[in-house]
Amino acid sequence: MTRLSLVLVILIGWTLPALADGCYICTSGSGCGQYCRYSGADNADNRKKCAAANCKIGGTASCPTGVNIKTCSAARPLDRLHQLATFAEERPQ
Repeated sequence: MTRLSLVLVILIGWTLPALADGCYICTSGSGCGQYCRYSGADNADNRKKCAAANCKIGGTASCPTGVNIKTCSAARPLDRLHQLATFAEERPQ
């Protein structure tokens, strides 16, 4: 029974897509910073979002956690601004 469970876990693990947050490395001269953070899969849509954030993509990497690293986001800035404005309106005064 344990062998069957192990085989199932291995087979399921191989078939699931790898979805995780990651970063694109921004080359020098990018207005975005050193990295552009994206959420989900590494796909053309996320690359376009980082390119729209003024990141000249040079590769992929795991996201750094250092405070001296400049990182922008693939999320649309206006969407984030809208979220903050909605939160301010809903907050009781």
